[in-house]
Amino acid sequence: MGLERAFADEPAFVPYLAAGDPSYEASKQYVEALARGGADVIELGLPFSEPIAEGKTIQNAIVRSLEAGMTPDRFFEFVTDLDVDVPLVCMTYYNLIYQYGSEEGPRPFVEKAAAVGIEGLVVPDLPGEEAGPLRRACDEFDLDLVFIVAPTTKGDRLERMLEQVSGYVYVQARLGVTGAREDVDDATEESLARLADWDVPKAVGFGIKTGDHAKRIVSAGADGVIVGSALVDIVAEGHEDGDPVDEVADRLEAKARELKDGALRGAAERPQPERT
Repeated sequence: MGLERAFADEPAFVPYLAAGDPSYEASKQYVEALARGGADVIELGLPFSEPIAEGKTIQNAIVRSLEAGMTPDRFFEFVTDLDVDVPLVCMTYYNLIYQYGSEEGPRPFVEKAAAVGIEGLVVPDLPGEEAGPLRRACDEFDLDLVFIVAPTTKGDRLERMLEQVSGYVYVQARLGVTGAREDVDDATEESLARLADWDVPKAVGFGIKTGDHAKRIVSAGADGVIVGSALVDIVAEGHEDGDPVDEVADRLEAKARELKDGALRGAAERPQPERT
């Protein structure tokens, strides 16, 4: 299982886009633009009709993707068609994973995901207490299983996630749903402190919009930043305005570079351990 390598040498920039938004071909160009802009891992959303963790921005992206014909099988085809050299993570909901294929349970989905090159899964609606079957399938096919830890996740629930997480942990920077914000929540440092003993990279998401946000998150101790809504907004605006796909891709690449550069600046500002 290899997602941790993306965090090995420097803070990782982990962008998210809904696969197939607003069309299969446009989305392919957009994901490849993020890779050119410095993405270290890319989270690809497999649309689900009831995305409970998502704010309006990503809900709208999911609707556009579904209307353009995205399905689990089409998603796997999409992954195969991508020309990127960074690890890919599928973010989706457990019902789609569980119902996929002729055999009940998560194994057929995980087997197919591994076959097309997916290296990890993020499943927002799967509690750690019920993740055993998916964790076993991921172990069988060498996939990482990423958990989302909210500011309120504590006690036994946190321990269950700790026992099963691999690749990286998605640290939710604030309560609520996804969406770009103008500020960065102070709860981030508290969440990172609670996870300090976890031997897995910590990537912070929810609300990160600018390079300065990324810098502040990394300087606070994060191993990486996860950015979705700020990028999906660029896709949505380009689609609504009828802009050429190439122009939108250029904007995504530039925003990716800004966010990655911000993360690197944050690492440079961290206090250096004293030499003895």
